[in-house]
Amino acid sequence: MDFDFTPHEQAFRAEVRSFLKANLPPPKERGAGFLKNWLAKVRAKGWVGFSWPKEYGGGEGSLIEQAILKEEMALAAAPPLGTSFMGLAWVGPGIMRYGTDEQKRRFIPDILDSKVNWCTGYSEPNHGSDLAAIQTKADRIGDNYVVNGQKIWTTGAAWADWIILLARTQFDVERKHDGITCLLVPMHSPGIEVRPIENMAGDRNFAEVFFTDVSVPVANRLGEEGKGWAVTISALANERSSIGEVTQMFARLDALKELVRNSKRRGQPAGQDSSVRRRIAEFETKIAAMKYNGLRYLTKQLRGEPLSSETSVNKLHRASLEIDMADFAVELTGRAGLLSRGSEQAVAGGSWTKSALGWPSVVIGGGTPNIQRNIIAERILGLPKD
Repeated sequence: MDFDFTPHEQAFRAEVRSFLKANLPPPKERGAGFLKNWLAKVRAKGWVGFSWPKEYGGGEGSLIEQAILKEEMALAAAPPLGTSFMGLAWVGPGIMRYGTDEQKRRFIPDILDSKVNWCTGYSEPNHGSDLAAIQTKADRIGDNYVVNGQKIWTTGAAWADWIILLARTQFDVERKHDGITCLLVPMHSPGIEVRPIENMAGDRNFAEVFFTDVSVPVANRLGEEGKGWAVTISALANERSSIGEVTQMFARLDALKELVRNSKRRGQPAGQDSSVRRRIAEFETKIAAMKYNGLRYLTKQLRGEPLSSETSVNKLHRASLEIDMADFAVELTGRAGLLSRGSEQAVAGGSWTKSALGWPSVVIGGGTPNIQRNIIAERILGLPKD
């Protein structure tokens, strides 16, 4: 296994670091117009949609350079490379791979320019993370599909401009993965109703979305009719292969270590407690496993190989780490750890408490832990279906 970078790749890393040094002030010095200027600068560098073709506004950089870029941005705790999060992570890659030339020219520039927000209409109330069992239907009538059904746990639906929607166009199929079609739907379409879901931390990132006779042009179909499952799998795999996400977890671990250094347990520095050190070591080991798993995905991409169900491993690790690290921080700091944002005694501004209470967004989003375990057992380990 070779982790060395070529001179060209090392030069690119140096370029990114130099840019960050010149353009990224400390958080306290970032004024009201900072984000807008930042987005304009990284867009001008071609770093938004970095690996996408220049023909459609991307940077046409290599996958390894993209990994370096995201890693350095995460290490510097820089703002995002664009604010169309779902568009960049899921929708854009799907359109680049399965979309028509007209769709690419229509949707990609707005995603790169942070002009549009997307959400994903996958999960349904009666089927949880079993996406292939969806019942939302799309009947084709002339040049339009008419959609009826309901989605749930839809991240960002309350402020999204578009939704990438999975609907069933055929019910009499041998495999439940067949007969599913992917549609690109404006959220302002008549017949769409959004009901936000508030979690224990007070966030309303999730929502229920109802579709009643929603008309969608056939021109907004992504990929072939009945072949939407391939589009979905490609999007999910792309989301879970991010090296930058692992770097963020290491940064979170550093914050947890700092918390340990500033805390006491039974009147002694918390770092002297063997059980505390053991937990920190467990967290670090899991994050390291995510890193090398991510490098495995990157290697496959560099070889032109499709990402497989192995991406579920990192999703499973991420969910457990988010919960365990937040719960550990709250437990470590006692009553002060239970205080939320707004209280003078709140630890780290209440960020650990917020994470502990807001766990559903990490656990449910993209598939629950039990679903990921089933995928790993069946598709990687070859175990029989339960």
